[in-house]
Amino acid sequence: MEIEIYADVICPWCYIGKRRLDEALASYPGEVTVHYRPFQLDPSPVPQPLPLVQALAGKFGGPERARQMVDHVKQVAAADGLRLDYDRAVIANTFEAHRLVSWASDQGKAAEMVEALYQAHFNHGIDVGSREALATLAGEVGLDAADARRFLDSDERVADVTAALTHARDLGITSVPTFVLAGKYAVSGAQEVQTLLAALAEVEQRESAAHSHRVTTAGIRHR
Repeated sequence: MEIEIYADVICPWCYIGKRRLDEALASYPGEVTVHYRPFQLDPSPVPQPLPLVQALAGKFGGPERARQMVDHVKQVAAADGLRLDYDRAVIANTFEAHRLVSWASDQGKAAEMVEALYQAHFNHGIDVGSREALATLAGEVGLDAADARRFLDSDERVADVTAALTHARDLGITSVPTFVLAGKYAVSGAQEVQTLLAALAEVEQRESAAHSHRVTTAGIRHR
């Protein structure tokens, strides 16, 4: 089964959702292939990497409200074994990060790259919109940092990532994470592990039944 994850690497619920999916897949008996698809919570340019809490305060009604929001997300994340350090995190435009994930995917390192980007943003206060920082992260997951920087300084995959972001909007995806199973079934939000396992089992059953029907129908036509 193919699983497409539409997510943004500065989205805490996407980080939580990825951790829960990883846990679900660890106990799922079926074979799956995971693809990471880009989505941007905010495609606006970021001229300066301001502290994330400060930016949230300006967007959601002041420092107190922003602190309430981040404290809630931190508690949820902690229950899944994740630490979110909002006092270090900075805002970033993630287009370049999504390009890097696409490049890493060709080398079998997409999952490692995505995980490194989440940790960089939420744990280490790294600006994941910086090409220099992104190239360094690529090196840390076993890719060639110099090659990564050359790629980021080029126009490679710019059109591809732009098209992929447009495709996500065309699919009607407005919030992330969104998991698309077998190219047909969407599961939205950072669902619990058992919910994800149930969804995987249901899709597997539906696809198996549909395949059996196609085989039978094809046999009839063949005759």
